[in-house]
Amino acid sequence: MISELNRVVDAIEDRLDDDPGTSLDVAGLARDLATTEHHLRRMFSSLAGMPLSEYVRRRRMAAAAAALVRSDDDLLTIAVAHGYGSAEAFGRAFRAVHGAGPADVRRDGGPLRVQPRLRFHLTVEGSTPMDTRLADLPGFLLVGHAARVPLVHEGVNEQIAAHVAAIPAEETQRLLALNDVEPRGVLSVSDDLDPDRAEGSELTYLHGVAVASPPGDDALDAIEVDPGSWAVFRVDGPYPAELQRIWAATATAWFPSQPWRLRPGPEIVAMQAFDTDAGTAVCELWLPVEPA
Repeated sequence: MISELNRVVDAIEDRLDDDPGTSLDVAGLARDLATTEHHLRRMFSSLAGMPLSEYVRRRRMAAAAAALVRSDDDLLTIAVAHGYGSAEAFGRAFRAVHGAGPADVRRDGGPLRVQPRLRFHLTVEGSTPMDTRLADLPGFLLVGHAARVPLVHEGVNEQIAAHVAAIPAEETQRLLALNDVEPRGVLSVSDDLDPDRAEGSELTYLHGVAVASPPGDDALDAIEVDPGSWAVFRVDGPYPAELQRIWAATATAWFPSQPWRLRPGPEIVAMQAFDTDAGTAVCELWLPVEPA
């Protein structure tokens, strides 16, 4: 996957050199690399620390800044050349990246916040083994109580915490009694995720369980899950810090070294034990995968 991501970076640079105003065909690029857009965007976001779309935007604005400083073209010409229909829209995008307007940069030569070109490398340490298994599951349902929440990469997601806190303990026990298939236990489900995993983007969070068939309760929200393979990662330690570390490590360590890639579907955390006083948990992270 590392070589594929570097080829994505090369394709971005080629597009910026040839025609910076046109958008990158990520789906077509993924096909050329014999992978999927879903997997490509997730791996890029996890390894680069920013969504692919954000990296393209920053590199385009770096090219636009160079054009402002080095050429005498008017702002509208530069705006159109870099994919914007008006000088006003270009100015807003430019200021969002550089912290200064195009006219200010042309006059003063800065300030500029230039995004360097990325280059991905795989560092193999092997100091922290990942406890992983693969599971093939038939189709099943996830049932429980859902809410739309923002994506938070580090720390506690306050909206998720508030949503779960509002669900009575006896309701969670009622849901547990419905659980008749894997993944076992109380589940934290993230579905309908932004392909780039952008911080603050919305997702559907469901607090519930897995069942083989509809339980006949119209009060419960439900997510239908297709048959397929899953990579299951055991997590044991401070919660949610250890879970977030393992989640990131799937991209930085596991996927680059395994013949599997992510496929569309919900990402599930199955809670098995939680020590409130110690702030630790034992759980499993379930990621939908397919052969690469």
